[in-house]
Amino acid sequence: MKSEVKKLDSTKREISVEVSGDIVTNKFKEVFEKIGQEAKVPGFRPGHVPSDILEKNFSSQAHEMVLKELIPDVYNQVLDKEGLEVVELPDITEVKLDRTNLSFKASVEVSPQFSLKDYKGISVNYKKIEVSPEEIKRNIDSLKESRKIESIDDNFAKALGYPDVGELEKAVERQIFLQKENQQRQKIEQEIIQALTGDLNVKLPRSLVDRQLQDLARQAKIDLALKGLPREKIDEQEKELSQKLMPVAENQVKIYLVLAEIAKKEKIPLDDHMPHQVMELLLKEADWKETP
Repeated sequence: MKSEVKKLDSTKREISVEVSGDIVTNKFKEVFEKIGQEAKVPGFRPGHVPSDILEKNFSSQAHEMVLKELIPDVYNQVLDKEGLEVVELPDITEVKLDRTNLSFKASVEVSPQFSLKDYKGISVNYKKIEVSPEEIKRNIDSLKESRKIESIDDNFAKALGYPDVGELEKAVERQIFLQKENQQRQKIEQEIIQALTGDLNVKLPRSLVDRQLQDLARQAKIDLALKGLPREKIDEQEKELSQKLMPVAENQVKIYLVLAEIAKKEKIPLDDHMPHQVMELLLKEADWKETP
């Protein structure tokens, strides 16, 4: 197998592939054997059709099956051989196949190469989370108003599933604490992301940006529909939505590429859990500083 990779720009590659000999001939043999097991030819039982008759009647089908099975196998071998990390399905062109040779070209987009900043020891500031009696009182007062009652007592607490008012106040305190903790964590995560990506200048793979833009636009249309906006009005805003969401999509792709690069260094699988796992690592390795 011969392969050649031509660099078109920082994220695009053109791969030329040539395969000959046993790889191709054995694949044709394998395919004809599969066809022969199921082929219905008058005068012959399935699995007992002579090879010359199979060749005569099923050569076109065999040709298509060989292409369908062999190109993906060869393509993946080339990716491993060349060490290419593609981000989108390839565009396969100039396919040529005979009984002993296969050649094709594959245009692909790859992850861009960039210098990753030191992601361990990022300085983050945090405040000790406290919940004041006034905050608890405000929340309970809001609860009282929403239930249209005059006074908060043990009976009201029991109606909400708590033994007494004291336990209700503790529950409200925990809820406020968790809200503050979540807000602070989100703020710190954004600071870490900004530290890693803020001044990063990298050419983004167009296919990833387009895919992310489509997802964002689709969700934006759903949100507008849920607000009661007519379909025709939503369609009229499609171009404006795309222009508005493009920077968001680009930033999200940039963040993903940085997190993926960290994941590869830390041997974290690139699956749906990757962003969360990498962020947990970054938080663990951060330099935490308490502020007043």
